[in-house]
Amino acid sequence: TSPFAWLRTRFYYLLIRLYFDPEFRIEEFTRGAKQAFSVVSKLLSQRKLDLLHELVSAEVLQVLKEKISLLPDNHRDALAADMDAIMYTTEGDVRIYYDDDGIKFVSILMRFWYLNGANLPDEVPGETKVFQIVFGDESTKEKRHLLTANYEFQREFTEGAKPDWTITRIEHPRLLE
Repeated sequence: TSPFAWLRTRFYYLLIRLYFDPEFRIEEFTRGAKQAFSVVSKLLSQRKLDLLHELVSAEVLQVLKEKISLLPDNHRDALAADMDAIMYTTEGDVRIYYDDDGIKFVSILMRFWYLNGANLPDEVPGETKVFQIVFGDESTKEKRHLLTANYEFQREFTEGAKPDWTITRIEHPRLLE
């Protein structure tokens, strides 16, 4: 990321700690986001959408129901990310919202890069090359794809609101479009 974006996100983290949650730590949030990403991606892959209603917003869940039913099996398999297969995680955009009714929200976009062994073609729709990593020697090689996903987490900080983060956007580019 650019130095400006890094500085801006750190400023937002400071605002979150000062005005919303003095216990907020991005390292702790990132660990929880990785766990949520792993759980949600596996449930999506298994088509167990009914188990997502506590983790994912109703609007996103409705869109996912439509998209998941149309996915080929190999793309659906590629959605799943084991915790130990997450290679890199970074924060994207951080936003603080106040609506007209005085409701306060914080939104953090997380980007994940993960390895997956799904049987994907070398080229996926959209003319984008999928990175492949081969483990082992020629006789026992195991091909894995390096895939990306973007999950946006949102929490309401209005007094009396539940202190839970909800996933309000799920993107698996070239897989879940």
